[in-house]
Amino acid sequence: MKIFSAPDYTGMSRKAANLISAQVILKPDSVLGLATGSTPLGVYAQLIDWYNKGDVDFSKVRSVNLDEYCGLAPEHEQSYHYYMKENFFKHINIRLENTHVPDGLAEDVAKEGCRYDALIESLGGIDLQLLGIGNTGHIGFNEPSESYIKETHRVTLNQKTIDANSRFFASKDQVPRYAVTMGIGAIMKAKKVLLVANGAGKAEILYKSLFGPITPEVPASILQVHPDVTIVADEEAMSVIREKHPEMID
Repeated sequence: MKIFSAPDYTGMSRKAANLISAQVILKPDSVLGLATGSTPLGVYAQLIDWYNKGDVDFSKVRSVNLDEYCGLAPEHEQSYHYYMKENFFKHINIRLENTHVPDGLAEDVAKEGCRYDALIESLGGIDLQLLGIGNTGHIGFNEPSESYIKETHRVTLNQKTIDANSRFFASKDQVPRYAVTMGIGAIMKAKKVLLVANGAGKAEILYKSLFGPITPEVPASILQVHPDVTIVADEEAMSVIREKHPEMID
């Protein structure tokens, strides 16, 4: 496990974008696992800037997203299809047919999960998976539970997750209660994992995830056994780790 600290959100975004751009430069046809939410926005903005400067080429990249809300059409402004298009894909030269997001409108979610897992396998697996971390310790939308679910599946969102995501909707009542998410299995099969975190609100859960017991009650704790995981966080998110394990921070 490699843990890097950045002074602020901009620094965190730049360090994380550096790792992703290096992956693409070294392997132009990389399969990138992509995340949504507020934390990765700065990462995508930095990658767009470097693309515009001619420093990175996404023309051969394939991508698979972690999750999608159930019940939202791709055109819905709060869907993750829409998020990815507006915040990243339409600003770079990735081919849209090489981008993949779970189908939130699938009537048979179990069948959709099998399809999505087979798709990832057909691409050769994920070379680098970008992750955020939720207030519950969720990665993707894998919420705290009694066991880890390996396959892409439908999940009932935790109330803390609904509360946190309500800032993106006109009201809390509009936040979907269900999502389809890549399972822990595909995430853990990724050759590399890059987790980003910012803000004091993530400090305690980041510490629990990286230094606490490995338990499905803190889903991100499974990353402790991944062979190649890098964490990039700003000083606020790193505060508890810096207090208790300063020797672990680069």
